[in-house]
Amino acid sequence: MGPIKKIRYNCRKATLLIEKKLISGLSLPEKVELHIHLAGCSVCRVFDKQSAIINTMVRQMLTNADDNNVQLDDDFKQDLQHRIEDELNKD
Repeated sequence: MGPIKKIRYNCRKATLLIEKKLISGLSLPEKVELHIHLAGCSVCRVFDKQSAIINTMVRQMLTNADDNNVQLDDDFKQDLQHRIEDELNKD
């Protein structure tokens, strides 16, 4: 498979690049790879838009919080940890 096809069909890498773009920005080659992938993948385009919206909402929520000591409930954290471990152990 050629390099262009590898980029076009690699949604896992595209989602990684989408998240990286929101956190720290992308290098020029990464921007090109993501652009090529998004041109042909409607699912990742939706993910890109949703991730940007969620990221904006979370930043606003944390910025506008009356109490800067925002924390997750311990039960929620435990449940989330178990769900992550279950997903990792599926393979």
